[in-house]
Amino acid sequence: MKKKKELHDEIARAAYEFHKTRDGDHGHDLDDWFKAEKIVMEKHERHAKEIGQEDDIITKEGKGFPRTVKKGGHGYSGYRG
Repeated sequence: MKKKKELHDEIARAAYEFHKTRDGDHGHDLDDWFKAEKIVMEKHERHAKEIGQEDDIITKEGKGFPRTVKKGGHGYSGYRG
């Protein structure tokens, strides 16, 4: 997966495109961000599956939002959800 900054920038660009499709109508920034985040993350998950890394990626839910981590990464070992 891309570095955090690159991923953030990709989501920001997608959210801005949604903003532009409404001719710059304000008040939908969070909707645009969450929609863009979902699309970008799904794209990266599909790509990981296509190159055979689906077994290396898990979604871990804890307090707050789910997050995607690589198996063997920090916090995975001993996690009981």
